[in-house]
Amino acid sequence: MPANLTPDYKAVETAFRKARDPRERLERLREMLRLIPKHKGTDHLQGDIKRRIKELSEELERPARGGARGGPQLAIRREGAAQLALIGAPNAGKSSLHARLTGSGAHAAPYPFTTRYPEPGMMPHEDIHFQLVDLPAVAPEHPIPWLASTLETADAALLVVDLGDSRCVEQVESVHRLLCECRVTLTGWREPAVETAEDDPFALRLPTLLLANKADQLADSDAELRAFLEVAGLRYPALAVSTTTGNGLGEVGPWLFGHLAIARVYTKAPGRQPDLAKPYTLRQGQTVEDVAELVHKDLARSLKYARVWGKSGFDGQHVGRHHLVADRDVIELHV
Repeated sequence: MPANLTPDYKAVETAFRKARDPRERLERLREMLRLIPKHKGTDHLQGDIKRRIKELSEELERPARGGARGGPQLAIRREGAAQLALIGAPNAGKSSLHARLTGSGAHAAPYPFTTRYPEPGMMPHEDIHFQLVDLPAVAPEHPIPWLASTLETADAALLVVDLGDSRCVEQVESVHRLLCECRVTLTGWREPAVETAEDDPFALRLPTLLLANKADQLADSDAELRAFLEVAGLRYPALAVSTTTGNGLGEVGPWLFGHLAIARVYTKAPGRQPDLAKPYTLRQGQTVEDVAELVHKDLARSLKYARVWGKSGFDGQHVGRHHLVADRDVIELHV
């Protein structure tokens, strides 16, 4: 029986897909449940929405319970310019990579399944930070029931592979298979968007950068990486890195900055110098209105016009709320 979803429902579903903050996602889920047509054709989807509302509500309440009884946090609030999920097979070196890039001191050990819960950390790049979330190894012998829910806030994935492991091709195939069972697909960065079936708004597609770790242990890491990608049939962009020597790690931040199309915007009050210490981070294609909403939601509603200095306009140009911003623009908001 067709679902016959209404335009209002589809609009909220689209907002849910775009939301990255767990509380905003919960609010959108509740709206979806309120707006979804109630008939036999939507029974399965209604049940899925109700289950996710229950799980996310319980997870968001968990830290407030206090003490160890609250348990580890599984829904990681997005911070920084973007949230990247570290995914990989056992002993690929995710935790060592996370610790080296973020300085988090995450525990790493030469045995599998050291990481048991999501471990967030911040990786600096110029005047911004990327949030890297280290996750447990993805393997059939160690199922992670909450993995898909945790990945819902991620902007992209870092797939970590140990090319020195003779089983690396089979391991990556296993990771893909297990993620697929969770309705998660790792994709390239220029693949056309694929609309999921209207009865499955919870399927995830994460743009993926492959990090070939432990490159220092290989005689010719670039050749090994090319061979691996060909044999595995992967179209992901890839970097060879080493947590031991640090080789290649300096390329990760600039690569992510460019491919995530991040735009840094600095704000200023009339008659004052801009605050260049802490930019607001947006994506190319976003607008002055989006900047105002980041500053304060009430400001976005009462915004009259803005003045802009930078690449997107001549110095001091008066622009409207739909003016597209560019990296390093300085914005003066007027209400």
